[in-house]
Amino acid sequence: QPNSDPHDYEPRPKDALSVADGRAVFVSGLGLDRWSGDLVRAAGAANVIDVGAAAPVQRRAADGRPDPHWWHDPRNGAAALGTIATTLAGVDPAGASGYRRRARAAQRRLAQLDRGIATCVARVPPERRLIVTDHDAFGYLAARYGITVVGAVIPSNSTQAQASAGDVADLEATIRRTHVRAIFPESSVNARLSQRIASDTGAVLGAHLYGDTLGAPGTPGATYDGMLATNAERLVTGMTGGAITCRL
Repeated sequence: QPNSDPHDYEPRPKDALSVADGRAVFVSGLGLDRWSGDLVRAAGAANVIDVGAAAPVQRRAADGRPDPHWWHDPRNGAAALGTIATTLAGVDPAGASGYRRRARAAQRRLAQLDRGIATCVARVPPERRLIVTDHDAFGYLAARYGITVVGAVIPSNSTQAQASAGDVADLEATIRRTHVRAIFPESSVNARLSQRIASDTGAVLGAHLYGDTLGAPGTPGATYDGMLATNAERLVTGMTGGAITCRL
């Protein structure tokens, strides 16, 4: 569901029925949705496509493990569209031309958005491109657009981890030393600890970002494109204290 966390999702019986009826099962992969392995085995699914494993840009998280948040680089999103369209064309040949045509159109939109985000972020002086987020989910975005992730409230690429008192103290010291302007909570994570750290350090609690989820219908982050654009707009506003804004 919108604003829910895929790390700890618990499949329901009807999910297994849906998977069993599917001719293709797409998983985000790279460890994000580990629970999907049990689900597809229980459902007897044979045609399982790990979309993340096919992403052309791969990176590792701070803990050395593969970073599963591949979709925050639009180039990976464009590649995923190709993977999905090719798979759908294989299981539904009658619709193949439509899948491929719509994928190409979406890839063009993503390329344009990617250029727009790069132009927007480039307006921020490099020394101001510093962020702290709820968990280690934005490495791909940061690497793509020249942003430095100073730290994460939850020092892990999974929201299932917990921050120790020592972790919090270290992060607060880093925020003070680097003069981070804003801490960005995420829509699927309780912002209480982020608020406390912002209060302790004098940083501002920025607008929430979409890390592992999309927003509800009608919100700016309800679609993949909208999520990417909204995150970029909110990051630029937060990094500059509102001095620079963009509309993507």
